[in-house]
Amino acid sequence: MKIDMNCDMGESFGAYTIGRDAEVMPHITSANVACGFHAGDPMVMEKTVALAKQHGVAIGAHPGYPDLMGYGRRNLSCSPEEITAYVTYQVGALTAFAAANGLKLQHVKPHGALYNMAQPDEKMMAAICKAVASIDPSLILVALAGKWAERNREIAERHGLRIAFEAFPDRAYTPEGTLQSRKEPGAVVREADTVARRALKMAKEGKVIAVDGTELAIAPDTLCVHGDTPGAVSLVRQIRQTLTENGIEVIAMGTFL
Repeated sequence: MKIDMNCDMGESFGAYTIGRDAEVMPHITSANVACGFHAGDPMVMEKTVALAKQHGVAIGAHPGYPDLMGYGRRNLSCSPEEITAYVTYQVGALTAFAAANGLKLQHVKPHGALYNMAQPDEKMMAAICKAVASIDPSLILVALAGKWAERNREIAERHGLRIAFEAFPDRAYTPEGTLQSRKEPGAVVREADTVARRALKMAKEGKVIAVDGTELAIAPDTLCVHGDTPGAVSLVRQIRQTLTENGIEVIAMGTFL
């Protein structure tokens, strides 16, 4: 069994540091690098790409809405044409930083509200796919595992893209298969043992338990961990150790998709 571990990275900005990238990077296999719209800046992008290269971690673009103030988590009303342009701009920027470091992007994972709004919205998902495919059809698109997976696979494949389905061991799920809003109590699971057990269940059984006790089928290819939560480093380390000890190879998504 194989699974990828991805983490949102490069979300510092100017004098503000967010996340523990240098400490988390050695324990993941794919890094989603912010591209300056919701977080990050050119210096942070360069530093993050170089850090990933140092640790042999695959890199992907993490494009979001143009919303630094809201950290890309506010729902914006944008046309499909605007979304395609926003994604093209951001993926293009990170592609340049990767090339400057002798690297190639592996994937694209939208951020925050752009990610969440696109999952059930065919036009938004198609707009994102159009941008990614126009830059490099060998890139992998990352989308939420579960409820809309097969529909979104069809959209990605129409654009000639591979797709990786993602699950979140440190986020609570609603009975509908969506991530519980961060505004709700308990939306982020912080206990390392609990998160590691959830990660193992996701990887080995392809399932997650929702907040009401419902067991949901999700079948992920990659697990998202976060480097900006309390105890992030020990949490990420424990997830990887638990997966490895149970016979699951943790490896970049591009090697098995």
